[in-house]
Amino acid sequence: MIEPGTEAPGFSLPDQDGTPVSLADFAGRRLILVFYPLDFSPVCTDQLSLYQEVLGAIEARSASLAGISVDSFFCHRAFREHLNLTMPLLADFHPKGEVSRAYGAYREDRGSSNRSLVLIDDEGVVRWSYAAPSSKEVPGANLIFDALESLDRA
Repeated sequence: MIEPGTEAPGFSLPDQDGTPVSLADFAGRRLILVFYPLDFSPVCTDQLSLYQEVLGAIEARSASLAGISVDSFFCHRAFREHLNLTMPLLADFHPKGEVSRAYGAYREDRGSSNRSLVLIDDEGVVRWSYAAPSSKEVPGANLIFDALESLDRA
């Protein structure tokens, strides 16, 4: 998993509409990257639904949140609509898992991302990261809020 203090690797990935989204688009804002295995899987559905419930509170803390998986942007569009998500979902589809690998969140043995969270500060530096020990564990929203609070105190 990428270490705090590391400059966040740049990326440009299509969102659920096929529009390129890059790390530079979030310059000057804090960003939480949510790496997750696959759209429509039961645990990922629970995870993204949970984050949608608290998205307003995350944004109130001057942070944006974006999901990343190896699914195509077509799949992301259907998943986003199915769950009524408003956060962008970015397709790390081709080359498969390239961005997930750059952040240390790719699982070669599964061919998908590990369930991981990365907090990038407004200057593009990784300030916190978390990798779930099991693909069945949903990293709670409390982890995100604790990381944001820690960054506020720094």
